Parts: sequence; C-alpha cells; structure tokens
Amino acid sequence: PPAPGRDMALRPLLLIAAALAAAAAPAAAFYLPGLAPVNFCEAGKEKPECKSGIELFVNRLDSVESVLPYEYTAFDFCQAEGKKRPSENLGQVLFGERIEPSPYRFTFNKKETCKSVCTKTYDTTKPEDKQKLDFLKKSMLLNYQHHWIVDNMPVTWCYDVEDGQRFCNPGFPIGCYITEDGRPKDACVINSEFHEKDTFYIFNHVDIKIYYHVVENEALGARLVAAKLEPKSYKHTHPDNPDCSGVPMDISNKASGEVKIAYTYSVTFHEEKSIRWASRWDYILESMPHTHIQWFSIMNSLVIVLFLSGMVAMIMLRTLHKDIARYNQMDSTEDAQEEFGWKLVHGDIFRPPRKGMLLSVFLGSGTQILIMTFVTLFFACLGFLSPANRGALMTCAVVLWVLLGTPAGYVAARFYKSFGGEKWKTNVLLTSFLCPGIVFADFFIMNLILWGEGSSAAIPFGTLVAILALWFCISVPLTFIGAYFGFKKNAIEHPVRTNQIPRQIPEQSFYTKPLPGIIMGGILPFGCIFIQLFFILNSIWSHQMYYMFGFLFLVFIILVITCSEATILLCYFHLCAEDYHWQWRSFLTSGFTAVYFLIYAIHYFFSKLQITGTASTILYFGYTMIMVLIFFLFTG
Repeated sequence: PPAPGRDMALRPLLLIAAALAAAAAPAAAFYLPGLAPVNFCEAGKEKPECKSGIELFVNRLDSVESVLPYEYTAFDFCQAEGKKRPSENLGQVLFGERIEPSPYRFTFNKKETCKSVCTKTYDTTKPEDKQKLDFLKKSMLLNYQHHWIVDNMPVTWCYDVEDGQRFCNPGFPIGCYITEDGRPKDACVINSEFHEKDTFYIFNHVDIKIYYHVVENEALGARLVAAKLEPKSYKHTHPDNPDCSGVPMDISNKASGEVKIAYTYSVTFHEEKSIRWASRWDYILESMPHTHIQWFSIMNSLVIVLFLSGMVAMIMLRTLHKDIARYNQMDSTEDAQEEFGWKLVHGDIFRPPRKGMLLSVFLGSGTQILIMTFVTLFFACLGFLSPANRGALMTCAVVLWVLLGTPAGYVAARFYKSFGGEKWKTNVLLTSFLCPGIVFADFFIMNLILWGEGSSAAIPFGTLVAILALWFCISVPLTFIGAYFGFKKNAIEHPVRTNQIPRQIPEQSFYTKPLPGIIMGGILPFGCIFIQLFFILNSIWSHQMYYMFGFLFLVFIILVITCSEATILLCYFHLCAEDYHWQWRSFLTSGFTAVYFLIYAIHYFFSKLQITGTASTILYFGYTMIMVLIFFLFTG
C-alpha cells in the first residue's frame, strides 16, 4: 500500500475497477469510461479478450515558456497514415488536448532495436522546407514537450533531480539548444556531447521501456503498468539501416544546404511483479513534489478558521446576549430613549440597497457557481475525475453549470423581490446573460488570438456553437423556470418595519468606513487558500498534474466558512457604528478575496513563469480575468 497521507482520490475507483475486472467479464457494463483494464498477449496467442498490438498516441505539444499548445501534426514529425483519431470529450477540447494516432506501433513482448520510423529531409533553399525547419528550431528554443500516451498512461521520462529524488516528467522535449556563448539550455545538460555553440540538438531516437504485470489468472494475459522512455540524439549515417550509435544529431543555427533527420526507436518489455494495474499512476504522482506543504497549509487554514469562529461565537454569545438581556429588562417608558449601537438602526436595516438589481443578479450567478464547485469537487474526491479520465473535470464543471440555471434564477428573483423590485423580466435576462456573457466574450477573444496563432487550444467553430446551444437552449430556459418560482413565492418577510425617513449615518471611524472594512475582509479567506492556489496555477500553466482533490475539497469547505464568518464579524462592527448599508458590503467583503487572487496571479506571472511573447501574455491575463470573475461571484 502507498504511504498514508497521500491523496487517495484515485485509489477507490481504480480498486473497484480492478475488483470488477477480477470478478468476471460480464461486469464490464459497470466500468467508468477509460478506466477498464486492457489485456495484452504475445503475437500468435491473441484472443477476443486480449490483443497483441500496442498503439502509441500523441497528445498536443506544450511549453512552460509559452501558453500556446500545438498539435502533433503542426510539426514536421513522422505522421501516422490513414488512422482515425480517438474521439474527445468536451473538457479535452476546451483544454486544447488533441490526441492523435502515431506511427509508433509495438507488438507485446517483442523487442525492437533501433527501428526506423521515417526520415525527413529539408532543403534550406526551398522556402516551405526552411519554414518547417525554422518552426522546429523555434519550438526547441522554447522547450516544447512531447506528450505520448500508451494504454491511457502517459509515457514518462524519469531522471534524477537534487537530494537523490527521481522526477518523472509526463513529457519529454523535442530537442534543445546550446547558446552562442556555449551555455546549454534546458535538456542539453543531460549529455556532454552537446557542446557545439549556437546549435540545436534534436531528440530523434527514443528508448522505450514498457513494464507489464501478468494477471494472476494466466488466461487473461498481461496489463501494462508503466511506460518510460529516454530521449536520445543520433546522427544516423545510414538512415535506411540505422545503428543508433555515433555523434548526436546537430542542426546548426546557420545551417544551409540539405538537412536529414532520421527518426528511430527501440522498445523493450520488462515484467514488474510489484506494481498492480490499479496503482499504476502512483509513481508519477509520488514524484510530484510538495505533499507535506499541503498539510502545513491545511493546518494554517484551520487555525484561521478556529480563530474566526471563536471571535464570531464570542460576539454572538456575549454581546448579543448582553444586549438582548438589557433590552428585555427595560421598562419600556423611561429607558427607551437610551438605545445605542445596532438597536438604533432597526428601522432602516431592511431599506432596499442601491443597485438592488445588480446585487440580486450577482447573488444568483454566485449560487450557481457555488453549487457547481461543490458538486464537481465532491465527485473529484470520489475519484470520478482522476487524471486517467482525461478532460472529465472540465466536462463535469461545464455540464453542471448549464444544469444549475434554476437555482440561479430562483435566488436572483427572491432577493430582487425582497428589495421591492418590479422589473422582473430585466432581472431574469440579466441573470441569464450578464455574468455568462462576460465570461463567454472574454473566452471568445482569447479563442480568436489562439486561432490566429494556429494553436491547438483554439476551440473549433462547431464546439463554440455547441457551447452556445447549451447556454441558450438549456441554461437560459432553466433560469426562467427558477425565476418563475422565485417570483411566485411571497417576498421574504422582514421582522421589523422600515421607517419612512432614512436616518442620518454618524461620522464613521476609519475601520468601519466601507473601503477599509472590505479590504480587511478579503485577507482572511485569501490566507486560507493561497498555498492551494499555487498548486492550481502550477497545474494550469506549468502543466503539472493536479490530483489533490481531497485537500482541495477540505480547503473549499474552509474557504466557505471563513468567508461567512469574516463577513458576519465586519457586518456586526459597522451595524454597531450605526451604518445600515450592509447588503453590498456583505457581498464585497468576502468578494474582495478575488482582488487578492488577481494580485497573486500577477505576482505568479512575474516570479514563477518564463512566459515570453505578447500573445501568451494576453492569454494568461485573459484567462486569469475569467477565473477572477468566477471567484468573485463565488466568494461574494
């Protein structure tokens, strides 16, 4: 069993899948898509339940230094002829994953040494050849990484990092570059033979090792539990009969004439008795750093929550109890003149806020996002949305968001009615279109930029139409239904009557003024989440896998509690100072966390990322703004 304390999100379902597989073949109906084990056997021993051919699929190529991913076919590598692409789900398309068949094919347990795939020849005098070669060079300069997939597992490149740890990277670079002053960039440090100045070295050979586990019931064959590779560079002198030895394949930056690149591979098979199919992702996740920081961050967040809960409980119990006891003792006649604090504003506390329409729309959209996040994280904790289920997280979130139009319409309508609003049609339309419209517009502009750059993350026109159809044909009608029920119910009854004449608000001290209160309110919730935020941003921009959904769910609950408590506290303070404009302030106090999120994202951009190029920068901030808006509605 794995070490305790590691996130167990993947475990339960993979174990269930393994148990079902062991039970019998008819149980196949229960499998989660993409998680059923595939059995392999040697050539000549194929049966319906086990096959000998192993296919290698290629995903899009991406880089930490650029936000623009490109699909495999955008580069001039060896292409697979006439095979059809595997179908992708909505989440994969939205994340720009493009999985395609590759020309690399293996037969189970058949060793291959230095097998040729294809040879590409570039004549630098021809403009189209030069363009292809320049694109390869540029992508090596930006350290673009291949992502290969065998049997739904990433093919990893494992190497030693400091402190004797092994890091398994689910991708490997196209090649690397030695600068003009002889300094090796990125992966060029792995081989001392890479020393020519101003030269690119392309990894045109891979040594693949596939590890398998023989199923206890011999009849079934074997299951793959890991695939690892080592990228190598060889200048094959006889491309038709390669021997995989000799000097590395260098492409000088100033090279002219003819350049020949021969692509080859070797594959070996190793039996691995200790790894079960159900835990085959472990070695990748174990080499991901920083699980101990997580516990530290959870402790840190819990301390904040306990501190806040204590404060809230003290105020509620002591002060309110004292106040109420005092009010009950009074003889109604002579002491009634000596009211103070929050009791003074009871005639104004339910005065409708200014811009009540906008507030009710924000509350509706926020409810939608809150429920969506809760359900998505809950499923992720159960392991339904593991990294093995590609694109499942995004698909789940989008579908839930569409289906949760009803609570959004209902909440917005209820609040709007209690604010005394009459324009119910405007309210419904704004709830359906304002926040989703802003997100979609931003998304559309980002998509145009990606499209112009020819990136694979650009969403095809058909998918855009599908998303619009989901929004207009499902989400909007559901919002109308919710609003209908919200408006049909009687308005929320207020326990006290509102006075005709608004009361004068006395001069406020510095910390009960609106702005300082709101700015203070956002600090505590942000303190709970900022360590998790670092990992989430890493998984989005630095292409690391995010699998700590158990932690994230805990942090989510803590965040909800902190936001509520910080708001209650600050609300109590300014009501005591006789300022009765509490509706917007209560929304903005915790909503201000999003501003801290934005500041953190800017800091992260400048301190952690090496993103270059205008398009990438615009994309980073465009997508960040979408996240900030969603986060603002959710915390508020």
